[in-house]
Amino acid sequence: MKKDKKNDQSEKNIVAVEEALSKSEQFIERNQNLLIGVVVAIVLIIAGYIGYTRFILEPREQQARSEMFMAEMYFEKDSLRLALEGDGANLGFLDIISDFSMTKTANLARYYAGISFLNLGEYEDAIEHLRKFRKRDQLLGAMAYGAMGDAYLQLDNKSEAAKQYRRAANHQPNPLTSPAFLMKMGMVYELKGEHKSALEAYQTIKTDFPATNEGRNIEKYIARVKMAQK
Repeated sequence: MKKDKKNDQSEKNIVAVEEALSKSEQFIERNQNLLIGVVVAIVLIIAGYIGYTRFILEPREQQARSEMFMAEMYFEKDSLRLALEGDGANLGFLDIISDFSMTKTANLARYYAGISFLNLGEYEDAIEHLRKFRKRDQLLGAMAYGAMGDAYLQLDNKSEAAKQYRRAANHQPNPLTSPAFLMKMGMVYELKGEHKSALEAYQTIKTDFPATNEGRNIEKYIARVKMAQK
């Protein structure tokens, strides 16, 4: 009587599984100490990270937030030099960046410092801090790129200004910041005489953000660029 092909295949599969399990068991037996060491190392790394975060980073974060309070107050009052450098009794943004590196608060201080230097007319310093600012936040990230664009424009570097405005507009696009920076980008391209690129920026506002202030007034800019292209 012929052996059932299906049963024969099933037996082969069972044998293959048993062989694989046997090889796995042999590997584990041969490398038991190594595997235990790897597991212990992973556990120690995880425990170390949790410990560092809970007992070192979080307290430093809280302290940094507390220390930056007066600098933010000076910033809001436009006392930008005091906001940057402190008043002798309270830390400034530059101190926060230096003393509390690796914290979220120090990263935020970089943004504040960049905007402060921009408003003080110290454009190179503004660019340095804004470039180092980690731009994860939707609005602050876009504003940081846009502020870099403003700084480059003040330095008469129109190409880099347009590049940063484009980054600002494309950073997690939204109707609050994107059309504003598309508008700035278009205007810079007009200054450069690159009317095609300016038109593309304005057309994007018309298509993607028609209900914004920029979108409601964009037709005149589109018409102006089209006239310049003739």
